[in-house]
Order: sequence, then C-alpha cells, then structure tokens
Amino acid sequence: MNKIIHAPISHEEAASLRAGDYVYITGTVYTARDAAHKRMQETLDRGEALPLDLKNNIIYYMGPSPARKGRPIGSAGPTTASRMDKYTPQLLDLGLGAMIGKGKRSQAVKDAIIRNGSVYFAAVGGAGALLSKRILSSQVIAYDDLGTEAIRRLEVEDFPVIVVIDSQGNDLYKTAVLKYRKP
Repeated sequence: MNKIIHAPISHEEAASLRAGDYVYITGTVYTARDAAHKRMQETLDRGEALPLDLKNNIIYYMGPSPARKGRPIGSAGPTTASRMDKYTPQLLDLGLGAMIGKGKRSQAVKDAIIRNGSVYFAAVGGAGALLSKRILSSQVIAYDDLGTEAIRRLEVEDFPVIVVIDSQGNDLYKTAVLKYRKP
C-alpha cells in the first residue's frame, strides 16, 4: 500500500504503517551515521543534551557525497543500519520516531521499535543519485568536524521508502523470504 507521511512522524502515523508499505516522506529528516551515533552516545554518557530533540524525528543513516553545482546535496544513498544497532535502542527509548537505512536489524532494535511504537524504513541501496533529487535542502546542525558523517537537517519531499519493521514487530526481511521459498 502507498502512504504519504509528514516528518516528524507521529505515533499515530507510525502505528498505521505495516511492513511492506511503500511510503513517501515529506518534511524534516536528520542524518547520522556511525561517528555521529558514537558521539551522541558519548554525550549521553556524560549526562549532556543531544544536539537535536529526538522526539518523533526520523534519522536517515546516510553520509552524502559533495553537492554538485545548483544542488543542495550529492548522492544520498542509505548505509547499512546494523552498524548503528548498539546505539539505537537508547535513542528509540529517548523518543526517536523512525529510522531509514538498509539491511537487517538486531533483536534488541526490533524489541525497542515495538516498545516505543517506532518504525524502520529501508531506502533503496544503489539509488543515491535518485534519492538526492527528493532532498530540497541540507544543513549541518552538529558535529561539523565529522565531514560527511556530521548530523544534517534535510528537508525532503516525497522521499521514497519501504516499511521494513513496523511498530508491531513485523519484519519484511523475514516475511518476504517466506513468500519465495520453495516448499
């Protein structure tokens, strides 16, 4: 089913999504990869505030290539989400509404998604140039010294993703395989 949502994502929107839904996101999405997640964890360990409010926000696991002339961002494809798994449950418990990446997630992340009524989206790997066309603006908001791994605020329009793990814990990576398995 095709759905349109506005970011940040509300609990009601997250609850309405099911694994396998095609979703088009319009609104504000933040980027963060390995180095930014590590730094956020260190910040939390020191008892300090994060550089962004996670409440209902969406984090896209992406590090863009340099922007071409006249464009706000370069290629913007997803990175492997499992690299963030050791940090994700705590961020979900702090209110993170959704994540965008590619690949499978750990059981601890799935449990945190269910516990918090969140959702995990996949963007198509290898389609970074096409995905960048759905990004209207890009601004570094934290950790500028990390270069492409800095946290960015993106304004997106009709950004295409697929629900991989929904708020009930349904996992498209598991159910889709069953569909094509030989008896």
